[in-house]
Amino acid sequence: MQGIISRAWLAGLAVMAAAGAAGAEGSGPTEIVIDGSTTVGPIAKAFAEYYMKEHPGVSITISESGSGNGAKSLINGVCQIAAMSRFMHDTEVKAAVEKQILPVPHAVAIDGIALVVHPGNPVKDLKLEQIRDIYAGRITNWSQVGGPNTKIVVIGRESNSGTFESFQLLVMKGEKTGPSVESVGSNGAIRQRVQSTPAAIGYVGLGFVDRTVKPLMVNGVSCERQAVMTGRYPVCRPLFLFTSGYPELGSHLHALVTLHLHKKGQEIVEALGYVPLTDY
Repeated sequence: MQGIISRAWLAGLAVMAAAGAAGAEGSGPTEIVIDGSTTVGPIAKAFAEYYMKEHPGVSITISESGSGNGAKSLINGVCQIAAMSRFMHDTEVKAAVEKQILPVPHAVAIDGIALVVHPGNPVKDLKLEQIRDIYAGRITNWSQVGGPNTKIVVIGRESNSGTFESFQLLVMKGEKTGPSVESVGSNGAIRQRVQSTPAAIGYVGLGFVDRTVKPLMVNGVSCERQAVMTGRYPVCRPLFLFTSGYPELGSHLHALVTLHLHKKGQEIVEALGYVPLTDY
């Protein structure tokens, strides 16, 4: 029995070594299309740029149409990778399986959804319940949460956004946002709206926080790497790249969606302001 186990183990090592050797060269399709989340977009772009530099014969194109549209593109065979800031819905998985597509998730980073305001806004901290009340329309003036006597301009995302759905789940707890919430199409659009509107509040992925906006503490916890990594920050979620089935070992597709498991991939994730899955 021990001999059988040893032979099986050695055979397994040989397969792994062969896969590693194949991976070093790269195989499979040399044209890869990625579609989906604007939150995951910076990671996808940086991974693609690095990978194409290392493999000049590979072409990677990226569209940022939202997580929901990324799922549709994968289901319809329009892309090889769906970038999503949420997990696929049961209905999406069902639609995929009906078309003989098996969605496989690859978690590439952890993201905190930062509540951001104009840098001139004196408010520094909001409770989760206060944020929910602002987006539901029950709190309408900054003076109700310790700020100036100014009407709050509330900015959110469109419903096909994975960040919108994560916000609905983690903050709104399923409650609908109020009719006065202004919806925009991307993280960048929210940041631009907030940085130009002193009374605005919005939410963006951690990688979109810069000096032009001020992230608020939520329940007394800052949206920073350690708090997001440990889950102490209450509004965080994983980010995904979905493929149809597990990519062939040694293929360019496999190397691209597992880049985050390597030191270089983790460095890219961290440099973009997101939280790596592994510390090296």
